[in-house]
Amino acid sequence: MEVLKIATAGSVDDGKSTLIGRILYDTKSLTTDKLEAIEKTSKQRGYDYLDFSLATDGLVAEREQGITIDVAHIYFSTAKKSYIIADTPGHVEYTRNMVTGASTSQASIILIDARKGVIEQTNRHFFINNLLRVKDVVVAINKMDLVDYSEETYNKIKADFSELMSKRDYQDQKITFIPVSALKGDNVVNKTDKMPWYEGQTLLEHLEEIDKSDIFNVGTPRFPVQYVIRPKTEDFHDYRGYAGKVYGGNLSVGDDIVVLPSQTKSKIKDIYFYDEKYETASRRSSVTITLENDINVSRGDMIVKDGDLPTIEKQFTANVCWMDSSQLTPGGKYVVQHGVNKVLAKVDRINHKINPDYSGIEENVTGLNVNDIASVTFKLNKPIFYDQFKNHRTNGSFILIDTQNNNTVGAGFIQ
Repeated sequence: MEVLKIATAGSVDDGKSTLIGRILYDTKSLTTDKLEAIEKTSKQRGYDYLDFSLATDGLVAEREQGITIDVAHIYFSTAKKSYIIADTPGHVEYTRNMVTGASTSQASIILIDARKGVIEQTNRHFFINNLLRVKDVVVAINKMDLVDYSEETYNKIKADFSELMSKRDYQDQKITFIPVSALKGDNVVNKTDKMPWYEGQTLLEHLEEIDKSDIFNVGTPRFPVQYVIRPKTEDFHDYRGYAGKVYGGNLSVGDDIVVLPSQTKSKIKDIYFYDEKYETASRRSSVTITLENDINVSRGDMIVKDGDLPTIEKQFTANVCWMDSSQLTPGGKYVVQHGVNKVLAKVDRINHKINPDYSGIEENVTGLNVNDIASVTFKLNKPIFYDQFKNHRTNGSFILIDTQNNNTVGAGFIQ
């Protein structure tokens, strides 16, 4: 079944966890024991309603404070699709968590409290979705029940958010506005009759109809080799296949290819998925490829079409979200993990810090603290083969690893 990964973002008390809990409840995705626990806790707290946020806020501190602190992944299915929701914190001190959740998502839900409208944190939530090139964004205007389901309030928030959209540099985003009440269930899974002025889809209806071919970036085919298959059995004594996942575009039998970094040329002979042969490997399919001539290909190499090479350099500039308590400073050394490749890198310079609320940049920055986002230039000890993130989401992203403790300390998006 088709899988759609969705990131969520919302400020404190915007009702994000409640919205997700409502989706799980209305799609009958909550287990009996989980539902009983929600009913029991809601009653103990004196609520006259079910507190659906209890379905997602798993940490004790989250339940006590009524906020989301860590990224939780929630799984559910309908007849049409399977979903993975990355429930991410929305407040400023957890920017790194939001970047982590959104970096692998194909769609996003930004919640806005109808009573508060577009606030500073909304700017940051939209900025991160823009930075990470999330193509399908739903703006869920929540708590419509608390503003008497006012069309005027909805239109005012929609106009304010449209003004924010004018500041983005990623114009291919599809923005959809949906008025909802997560607590009451209006327009979440089921259509409500309390907002007759809204003629659009419910939130789930919109998610059901998202076409995955539209939300994965289309670009040039890239095939990072994850594993070299050499069975050396009697039946496959001379077999040499290269396993991995196709990103960006399609690869077909007969394509002229180049293997990086050696730049050796060959032609695709066969494409296998387990024991079946295919003429074409579509983007995002995991396959094994064989080549017509026996050349040296290793894990970490990349197969690309001839005449369609990525940039091959020992230096690049990227937007980096810093995730560690220790500072990133010029001269610092880290391991860049780009796909399956690991390369030693040194911070050449911090070009500027980016304010994630569209208020501009800060020059003359000497170091990055946790949750900072900045333009940083790196020098590498050997070349990598990359594309700009805006053109190729997979081949333009990387993580930074601390050389001392092997912790992941940053996520980067190559410019």
